[in-house]
Amino acid sequence: QVQLVESGGGLVQPGGSLRLSCAASGRTLRSNAVGWFRQAPGKERELVATISWSGGATYYADSVEGRFTITRDNAKNVVYLQMNSLKPEDTAVYYCATAPQIVTVPRGYDSWGQGTQVTVSS
Repeated sequence: QVQLVESGGGLVQPGGSLRLSCAASGRTLRSNAVGWFRQAPGKERELVATISWSGGATYYADSVEGRFTITRDNAKNVVYLQMNSLKPEDTAVYYCATAPQIVTVPRGYDSWGQGTQVTVSS
């Protein structure tokens, strides 16, 4: 069983940037796709971005396309989410999760982290 820990969240002004990290322990992430999800109060958890095991394929939600970038470093067992041009509507708890392959729905993911809060506000 892999353990995932998210970090890098915080309070940022609109237009600012944050980089989230998803660090894995217990086993390698090398054979898994990894997704970043977010959940705002009163809303369903939604996929933000996901990346294949090799990093060769990525998928982004329309709402973050062009602003967020997902990358991975398999040697360090870490997946990143670079978030630029942040908007108040990006405020949510952000989670990372693993899946056997790229899928766009939460039920396709098996291991989840505890989440990190991102708040975009002036």
